[in-house]
Amino acid sequence: MRKILEQCPTCGGELAVTQLSCTNCETVILGRYAPCLFCRLSPENLRFLEVFVKNRGNVKEMERELGVSYWAIRNRLNEVVAAMGFEAEPAAAREETSAARRDVLEQLNRGEITVAEAAELLKRTEG
Repeated sequence: MRKILEQCPTCGGELAVTQLSCTNCETVILGRYAPCLFCRLSPENLRFLEVFVKNRGNVKEMERELGVSYWAIRNRLNEVVAAMGFEAEPAAAREETSAARRDVLEQLNRGEITVAEAAELLKRTEG
C-alpha cells in the first residue's frame, strides 16, 4: 500500500491534506484534513497490525507466525500504540509488568525456561 507524504520533502515540516477531488464528477472539496492514524505508521508497524488482526490478537499464533517471543510482540504493540498517539496509563503499565513477572515465574515453575533465562526475563520486565 502506498502512503501519502507526511513531511515536506523540502523542509521536513508536517503536511496537511487540503483538497479532495472526486474521480467521477470532478467535485473538489477544499479544507484542512488530518491523515488517519494508520497513515502515520511505518510499513513495518502496518504489517505487524495486519498479522495482529489476522490472528485476532492471539499472541500465541503471532509468536508462531512471526517467529518472535511474547515480549517482542508486546514491545512492538507498545511501539504501535505510541506511534498512534495513545499513551498507556501508569496503572495499566504496572499491571502489565506484574502479569509479565507472573508469566515468567509460571514458565520457570513448569520447567519451560531455566533459572538464568527467568532472571534475564525478570530483569527486562523491570524496564
